[in-house]
Amino acid sequence: MGLPVVSLSSCHAQLALSSNFVACFPVSVPRYSGLCFTPASSRLPTSTFSSRPSHFRTPLIRAEGGRQPWDIGRFIQTLYFFNGPPSISKFVSSVMQSMVKEKEESGGSNNGRDGGLVLVTGATGGVGKRVVDELRKNGVQVRALVRSVEKAQNLLNSDVDIVAADITQSATLLPEYFEGVTSVVVAHSCIVGPKEGDTAERQKYYQGIKFFDPEVKGDTPEAVEYRGLQNVLAKIKQYASLPSESRVLFCMSPNGVPIGPAWGALDDVVMGGVSASSFQVSATGGEDGGPVGLFKGYVSTDNNGGFASIRSRNFEPVLDLSAYGGFEFRLKGDGHRFKFIVRTSTDWDALGYTSGFDTVKGEWQTIRIPFSSLVPVFRARTVKNAPPFDSSKIASLQLLFSKFEYDEKLNPKFEAGPFELPIASIKAYLKEPVTPRIVHLSSAGVTRPDRPGLDLSKQPPAVRMNKELGYILTYKLKAEDLVRESGIPYTVIRPCALTEEPAGAELQFDQGDNITGKISRAEVARIIVASMSSPAARDKTFEVKSTVPFSQPFTVDPANPPPVRDYEPFFSKLKTGITGKEALNQAEVAV
Repeated sequence: MGLPVVSLSSCHAQLALSSNFVACFPVSVPRYSGLCFTPASSRLPTSTFSSRPSHFRTPLIRAEGGRQPWDIGRFIQTLYFFNGPPSISKFVSSVMQSMVKEKEESGGSNNGRDGGLVLVTGATGGVGKRVVDELRKNGVQVRALVRSVEKAQNLLNSDVDIVAADITQSATLLPEYFEGVTSVVVAHSCIVGPKEGDTAERQKYYQGIKFFDPEVKGDTPEAVEYRGLQNVLAKIKQYASLPSESRVLFCMSPNGVPIGPAWGALDDVVMGGVSASSFQVSATGGEDGGPVGLFKGYVSTDNNGGFASIRSRNFEPVLDLSAYGGFEFRLKGDGHRFKFIVRTSTDWDALGYTSGFDTVKGEWQTIRIPFSSLVPVFRARTVKNAPPFDSSKIASLQLLFSKFEYDEKLNPKFEAGPFELPIASIKAYLKEPVTPRIVHLSSAGVTRPDRPGLDLSKQPPAVRMNKELGYILTYKLKAEDLVRESGIPYTVIRPCALTEEPAGAELQFDQGDNITGKISRAEVARIIVASMSSPAARDKTFEVKSTVPFSQPFTVDPANPPPVRDYEPFFSKLKTGITGKEALNQAEVAV
């Protein structure tokens, strides 16, 4: 209480507390709509319909209190905010539909999507095509992003979804290429080949650049390794279903503009009560003295009322939060117990999934509400045999201060009168365990060209010839940084010199970008696929090589191949934050 408040109102000051949010604006003035999402939505007056489906029939729970005149104007304003201009025909139609409409039974959430859809860039390359094969062996759906469809059709399985684009040209990366994608393997790279040419089968290339005089063919490393990945990441963030560390659903910008859905008051006026609430902006009430959202109001039990709430308009389209584990609030408590309701239907009087949470007076708190804790509730009654909560169809959110929990249980921390709840943010947090969603194929040696005191004569050709090869390793390192800074769970794999030898040799994993050696492309592909399901590989950068010397070919007996390796012991020893850049005591050289 007592926080400096900027009411989202152009009317009488009293309206900031006692009126519906929408009443704070003349009809002709555009209402606040979120900057992250563009919502619009939902809920019938809280009354009962005897002909509703049986699992939604529930007696009206009443809160004892006195009698006051009912404010029909606020009731109409509530309808207006969530449903547009009042319309008797629209209201009657909505009521009739709610009386006879059978609720759609959901088959459950999309959590655990049988591996989801994996996008592989560079899917016809030496490692990329093997990654596609490994994923298909594991029953994972793959989308191959390639330059040449004809080449891909000759190299890849017929059931692979092939899409053609030039990653250096953002306009060719169509939105539909990224829709439904839940993980990405970045395996593209610029082409390095012998200056004097190669055989049709690229025999010289597959020997490694140690054995030929190399040059970059086609697009530059800057265009492919760095700018190309920038283009891909931009499309991923815009169109794919890859989760960031957390997804912000509501927050305040530094200049005090709410970012997220539009909120409106939904109080017990819909059942004849007189409680009132609003969503406001407190200019200095934030944890750091900055702006914060403020759910504020007054709850009265008069007229059999007893609740006040704010609810978002429906998200359009509905939000897919299936990669996440729950909701997270950063707020300042006032000592009351509140309820949070999330709906997976855009219907205006729909089943809600509910959880209560306690607050500590005067303290900033982080409140987490796991999806698994949400209880299906309809008009303060739990619903048996309700569809499971589907986190891929988040339609609207609601915060509520009420006399009741549900099933006639009283809120143990309820008291009639004023309340206020400053809210800094509402987020979706990743479910545990968190696994990498981007696996980036890089290269050992990326930090070495500019490392002080390094004897380049003892380094692999790519390190010695970084400048001659268009700063290829420099741009690979810059690409790694793009991945690490993306906010998406990642793994960066830096293989040593790639060979066409079979998988199965003994391996050495390392960090800090110091090792040299060789490793087969087939082995790297298996490591990539294994890392995608390993929480231990999340947010790790590492190098890998086989322990077999360059001078010694590695072979296996086809009749007795080595067993499939478990890479988890290697992943479990890796540490976060080690990239090899620690050895650089100067800024990267500008190129």
